[in-house]
Amino acid sequence: MQLQPNIKTLAPKKLIGKKVKMSLVDFKVTELWKSFLPKKTEIKNNLSTDLISLSVYAPEHFKNFSPTNQFDKWAAVEVEDFSSVPDGLETLDLPGGLYAVFHYKGLNTDNRIFRYIYSEWIPQSSFELDDRPHFEILGEKYKNNDPNSEEEIWIPIKEK
Repeated sequence: MQLQPNIKTLAPKKLIGKKVKMSLVDFKVTELWKSFLPKKTEIKNNLSTDLISLSVYAPEHFKNFSPTNQFDKWAAVEVEDFSSVPDGLETLDLPGGLYAVFHYKGLNTDNRIFRYIYSEWIPQSSFELDDRPHFEILGEKYKNNDPNSEEEIWIPIKEK
């Protein structure tokens, strides 16, 4: 795998969604999306139809990596403001900053792309992970469990 990312500066974003604490061993992403998607229709000030799958890791998550490390996983959408937050949903201010953006095509269950990013691309690049949320944008070409699915993977970075 030799994907080269685009390096982009992200402006801060406002998100409304739902979060669940999980680990890779206790991965509850299906339950998260099943509980969020019916509520998504109640969000009235979306900026796009894209879905955002976002992870908030502790600062030491990757330095002391273990599949049992817990993190907050979000199912969310970008909104104009927080003036109307449906019951049962939460807000998140996504800070701006530098990101490595990988265009990924393939099954969403194939984690080789993440192994490549964290164990090959980052160590060989002039960047290191930054302590900000990691996320995927699931746009028009995203198809759950389809090998032709496409998404953008946004990894927070800073110069080494």
